[in-house]
Amino acid sequence: MQTERVTFLTTPEHKASLDAFAASQGKSVGHVVREASAIYIAQATADEDEQQLATLVREVNAAVPRMRADIKEAIASIGRANAVVDAVLAGEGAGA
Repeated sequence: MQTERVTFLTTPEHKASLDAFAASQGKSVGHVVREASAIYIAQATADEDEQQLATLVREVNAAVPRMRADIKEAIASIGRANAVVDAVLAGEGAGA
């Protein structure tokens, strides 16, 4: 695995906490920081996905009533067209 060095500044207290936590877990400070940053990035991605999903749900919820109205109108239009065809076939329409 190819690696790169990342340096960051922190307080002596935070560094001591990192050292103590890493030691208590039997891990290096670098491993703890890599693991914590990976979790942080994954959570940020999950939050973004959740926001996108919420936006999509709002858009679908707004679109469905319009779609239902359009379908209802299409069905009514088909019904009217069927009535005209039935009348023409029965000899009641124009040109019969």
